[in-house]
Amino acid sequence: MSMSNIVNKLYQNNTIIYKVILFVLATVAIVYLFPKGGQFKYDFSNGQLWKYDNLYAPFDFAIQKTEEEIIIEKKKIEVSTKLYFQYNFDIVSDVKANYQRRVSSFKVSDSLSAQEINTLKLIGANTIDRVYSKGFLEVISQDRVSNKNEIIALRKDNEVEDVVFKTLLTSKDVLRLINESLKVIDNKYSSELMLDLLSEIIRPNVTYDNDFTEKIIKNEINNISYTKGKVSSGELIILKGDIVEGKKLAILNSLKSESESQVWTDSNYNWIILGYSILVALALLMLLLFLKKYRVEIFENNNKVTFIFFNVFSMIFLQTMVIKYNSDYLYVVPLSVLPIVLKAFFDARLGLFTHVLTVLLLGYIVPDSFEFIYLHIIAGIVTILTVSELYKRASLFISVAQITLIYMLTYFAFSIIKEGNISQIKWTYFVMFAANGLLSFLSIIIIYMYEKVFGLVSDVTLLELSNTNSKLLRELNEKAPGTFQHSMQVANLAEAAANEIEANSMLVRTGALYHDIGKMLNPMYFTENQSTGVNPHNDLSPVDSSKIITDHVIKGVELAKKYNLPDRIIDFIRTHHGTSSTYYFYMKEKEQNPDTKVDIKRFKYKGPIPFSKETAILMICDAAEAASKSLKKPTAQAINDLIDKIVNKQMADDQFLNSDITFREIQTIKKVVKNKLMNIYHLRVEYPE
Repeated sequence: MSMSNIVNKLYQNNTIIYKVILFVLATVAIVYLFPKGGQFKYDFSNGQLWKYDNLYAPFDFAIQKTEEEIIIEKKKIEVSTKLYFQYNFDIVSDVKANYQRRVSSFKVSDSLSAQEINTLKLIGANTIDRVYSKGFLEVISQDRVSNKNEIIALRKDNEVEDVVFKTLLTSKDVLRLINESLKVIDNKYSSELMLDLLSEIIRPNVTYDNDFTEKIIKNEINNISYTKGKVSSGELIILKGDIVEGKKLAILNSLKSESESQVWTDSNYNWIILGYSILVALALLMLLLFLKKYRVEIFENNNKVTFIFFNVFSMIFLQTMVIKYNSDYLYVVPLSVLPIVLKAFFDARLGLFTHVLTVLLLGYIVPDSFEFIYLHIIAGIVTILTVSELYKRASLFISVAQITLIYMLTYFAFSIIKEGNISQIKWTYFVMFAANGLLSFLSIIIIYMYEKVFGLVSDVTLLELSNTNSKLLRELNEKAPGTFQHSMQVANLAEAAANEIEANSMLVRTGALYHDIGKMLNPMYFTENQSTGVNPHNDLSPVDSSKIITDHVIKGVELAKKYNLPDRIIDFIRTHHGTSSTYYFYMKEKEQNPDTKVDIKRFKYKGPIPFSKETAILMICDAAEAASKSLKKPTAQAINDLIDKIVNKQMADDQFLNSDITFREIQTIKKVVKNKLMNIYHLRVEYPE
């Protein structure tokens, strides 16, 4: 095989090669994100029946305490540990020395005799001893203990003695003790002198020792045992049909963590990676097969396939990050954004299918996987059923409120099944579901960003484009008012037909409004704009006339690209005449050249033919509306025959071969178009002059 053949082969298969690369990259990226740990082979949760056979311990292991039990134990230690206070001997020595110095300066005078001075010295020294025999507590340390009868540890140098907290003296106690000691002194002057002296020099010598207390608490916490018993190999753990609760739950949790840590060795690493890769690859393969079988136009568009894979990866990335850093916030991640976004750009079925696969993938890595999967699949179904018409602000608000309510209700049901009552419900989860609901509103911003990045179109953009006051449609109205009126009529017909066969009515309406914009470059060459009765085609050959008519499609596409209209709208411009011919000018050419064989290809539109229900609806409605204007007497029978003739001709010319429209749907569209046209052309009652 030559080099050029290889290049051609690659070029022809480039979309498949791209999908294979995308598939492999997505699988590797998702497996890389997953927490790498062996999976326990039994699935269980509190309050559930044990649905497996009797379970015996496969090896010896310790029963681990739960996180709650360890927290309670730590709190117990913090509450029950004795508080340590420091007794300072240096302060006592300083006070006594200071006292001796001050009383030695007392002089014999009229107010004080030598005997009184000696008595005062003894009383003062005795009072100081009494204060410091118990200890004088500083003010800042007095509020450390709420119960005054509590026993505290008093550190005196290297010794520690237990004392009742209330035996330590406060400022008030010291003052009372001084006053009691001085009662024996009759001399008022002596009494006041001693009161002032003692009040001034006696200082607190007992302080709360925070560092030492914390050290003791820390030490005790470090010595906590994280296990509460042992299970021997071969010991019965749980019988089939037993309820998983209490001690059985604790043993199962311990066996699970022990098994997972034993599975997770270097030799098993590659096998576990292989297992994850197969599971992820299978889920992504199902998504590709679904697209290939039911959404061929999406499957063939690499941009759209990339967009879907990117959304799946983004959701898995967000959820794994939350699990990695704090699995308590598991339900804050708004997974319902995925079906909202996919429904906005594609359809409900694809949105739900992708959402279910994403949730199943996440089921491997979340705690309580069954609860997680059930919650999110139910929420996804509610999302798909309720979220519609995103361009209506109230619509999304009501939908998100319903989704949040379903989350809360489902979690409530799971909680009472597990616990058997409502006392154990974690109310913080309800706050998380509310936060999840609020974050779901981000889907509007995300949709807008995706439109810009991936060039997709949502209903919100369609609503903006279908505003007849937009620049391009205003220009069409000014330059080709007849074409503008025709486009409006076609839009009404197409919208009604789309609603009847459950196609995207917003898309077909917007496409109909823009389908003939190419006519505004040569408006007078199209019948609907010839208000003066002058027909410029009279001065042209049929071939030239036909070229001007068929060129309105090409010029329309160019104009649409210039104004940055989305590809989905440009599709309507390209396909609304398919590969039909300008039959009038073809027959005229044949009349003028009876001896020459006229090639009909010169009078045909370049195509392509419609490739969706919506583009097929536009083709029917466009031809029907235009032809109805040519009826001299638009009676019900005339309209009926005309529509049948037009649609039969389009079908005979294979114009609907590529659009996924059924014969029954075509009949329904014909019926809607006939009714609408009859309503437009019905005869009114003649009013008297």
